[in-house]
Amino acid sequence: MHQATATTGGHFLSTQSRFARRLIQLYVGLALFGASSALLVEAGLGLEPWNVLHQGLAKLTGMTIGVVSIFVGAAVLLLWIPLRQRPGLGTVSNVFVVGIAMDGTLTLVPDAHGLLIRVPLLVAGIVLNGAATGLYISASFGPGPRDGLMTGLHRRTGRSIRLMRTGIEVAVVVSGFALGGTIGIGTVLYALSIGPLAQVFLRVFAVPSASGGSSVVAAGQPERAILRP
Repeated sequence: MHQATATTGGHFLSTQSRFARRLIQLYVGLALFGASSALLVEAGLGLEPWNVLHQGLAKLTGMTIGVVSIFVGAAVLLLWIPLRQRPGLGTVSNVFVVGIAMDGTLTLVPDAHGLLIRVPLLVAGIVLNGAATGLYISASFGPGPRDGLMTGLHRRTGRSIRLMRTGIEVAVVVSGFALGGTIGIGTVLYALSIGPLAQVFLRVFAVPSASGGSSVVAAGQPERAILRP
């Protein structure tokens, strides 16, 4: 009886510990994602696809890029309704935390002048973005609004995730560039490197399962679908 109680108590503590770790990973990951996006903005050498759109809308509206990110995330989340997608804690948190962290970082980081500063900022932003992606996806609290749009369209249309992602990101890049968003070598470098970086950090930050397995993260979706929260 004693042993059974001890086993149950140990399992409960283990479950609580895993949940706490996942929660920390979620919010640290989202905050770092916003910070990494801010570094790419400061580098001025090209942004990731969705932030090209956010920056263009920010120039058009006079709002900060972080606030625009929040509004766009909320609007994309509304598109989940006809797609019958169910948001999780991570989905809703993504809408707010990334934009707030982005604006906060832009306020703290001084303007970058000269390639000797901007290039390292670009590289740091991309690597940090990959780490942040691994952190928040491994937490398994639900995809970001933009990723959910992609996977929802995949399920509704039967088209491949790769095709859905490419179509959406080409559309937001073209729209953002037309509005004054920045594309450049950083956009290309991000597109080429974020997938491999995210894969590495998904393994690094994988949360052990309750049974002692390797991860609570389903192997299929992150590998195929995730680039943007």
